[in-house]
Amino acid sequence: MDAKTGLFYVFAAVLLFAAFRVITSRNPVHAVLYLVLAFFQAAAVWMLLKAEFLAIALVLVYVGAVMVLFLFVVMMLDVNLDSVRKGFWKHFPLAGTVGAIIALEMSYVLMGGFREPPKVASAPGQLGEQVSNTKELGKLLYSEYLYPLEIAAVILLVAIIAAIALTLRKRKDSKHIDPAVQLRARRQDRVSLVKMKSVVAAPNTVAPAGEKQS
Repeated sequence: MDAKTGLFYVFAAVLLFAAFRVITSRNPVHAVLYLVLAFFQAAAVWMLLKAEFLAIALVLVYVGAVMVLFLFVVMMLDVNLDSVRKGFWKHFPLAGTVGAIIALEMSYVLMGGFREPPKVASAPGQLGEQVSNTKELGKLLYSEYLYPLEIAAVILLVAIIAAIALTLRKRKDSKHIDPAVQLRARRQDRVSLVKMKSVVAAPNTVAPAGEKQS
């Protein structure tokens, strides 16, 4: 067994362990962190399979954006674990059946791929020997699929601007103050000096004749 095969088994074992801990961890924050570990191991496996673009996209998109958002939401929300676990055993038979069907389908596909005859390696100097899939994907994106790529970029830009506009909209119950108004503030508008005598005579508290003093 060479080093590449050994690394594959190590990454695959850690990936299976992290995936198992995602569904068995009692703490949702720990489950999200285990999912991040699973994504890193899957990216490492893709790197061994020379799928650099998929590995980089998985790390940047899922680990760098989606999972960070999930972790932020899970840590900010007050998740009631008792209500989440309610009805687990009630739906367990259906979930187990669906999981078994998915496992059988994946096993069938993988075993079918293992039964295929090995491909003959191309001779040195032939086309495809030193081809990078990331370079080929870049050529396709910026040549044949340039307009769909630009449309997707515009849609994402509009979504970002809309999210910022909805966040910064004025609310009646907000105590936000415009910084420009604070900078234009003058001392005489904020502070007023009042002159008072240092000694003030005490008020007359003697009750008039015929009235009781309260």
